[in-house]
Amino acid sequence: MAELGPVAWPPLPIRTERLVLRESEARDRATFIELFSSPEAHRYLGGPQPRADLERDAPEVPGRRPGAFVIELDAAMIGTVMFDRRDAERPGHVRPDAGEVELGYLLSPSAWGRGYATEACAAALGWVAGALAGEPVVLCTQTANEPSMRLAAKLGFTEVARFEEFDAEQWFGVWSA
Repeated sequence: MAELGPVAWPPLPIRTERLVLRESEARDRATFIELFSSPEAHRYLGGPQPRADLERDAPEVPGRRPGAFVIELDAAMIGTVMFDRRDAERPGHVRPDAGEVELGYLLSPSAWGRGYATEACAAALGWVAGALAGEPVVLCTQTANEPSMRLAAKLGFTEVARFEEFDAEQWFGVWSA
């Protein structure tokens, strides 16, 4: 995915009722490796990455870039929420020049079902609405991923299109501040 663009980074940590969204730190490396090697977390994301490859290749501070937040609960990383530019070659766009801001997120399976994804993504959308005012934000998920479909609706994304990609039906929606 392409760089998010010129934003003030890192922002101050974003605090919600239960969570902190912050920049990645070295102490998060083990959780990044767990997340990206988890078959459950990557069920709808093309499958997990080999743990040995992640152990070898992950930088000391993985995920450190503008638009990428660690989701922290009780001083421990439980996931990540990120913004990137949607690749122009992929299907699904709302602007003629493509490159929309795309929301992505990933939580540890142990954190599922408690509303943390909704809370973290809502806070992150608030940040991006201020940092990149007026830009539409898009989200793409497999229609088979019912929890992500529910999350998109809770966050206020509206369907723009459905299409086949990665051998599965995809739902593509847009959010405006």
